Amino acid sequence: MQETMELNFDGPAYDKEIDQKRLSSQHYKIFDLMKDGAWRTLPEIERATGAPAASISAQLRHLRKERFGAHTIQKIRSSKHSGLWEYRLCVSTK
Repeated sequence: MQETMELNFDGPAYDKEIDQKRLSSQHYKIFDLMKDGAWRTLPEIERATGAPAASISAQLRHLRKERFGAHTIQKIRSSKHSGLWEYRLCVSTK
């Protein structure tokens, strides 16, 4: 697992008391799954982590941010599933 740290989420609807634990759990589950560098669709990530697709998309965007590690998220159109995209995490060495 990525080093456990206090994650700095924000946004107009974010309430730390309600959302911090859930979002942190999603973040670490998604990072732990994706750190192997394999290409995955949102439904594949959803099945593996139990997080909803919209939350997965948000967490993948967060992983690009400096405060969440400044990782690279690559995106390609899936050759296996028409209309879907696949994502791959390239872990930052910072």
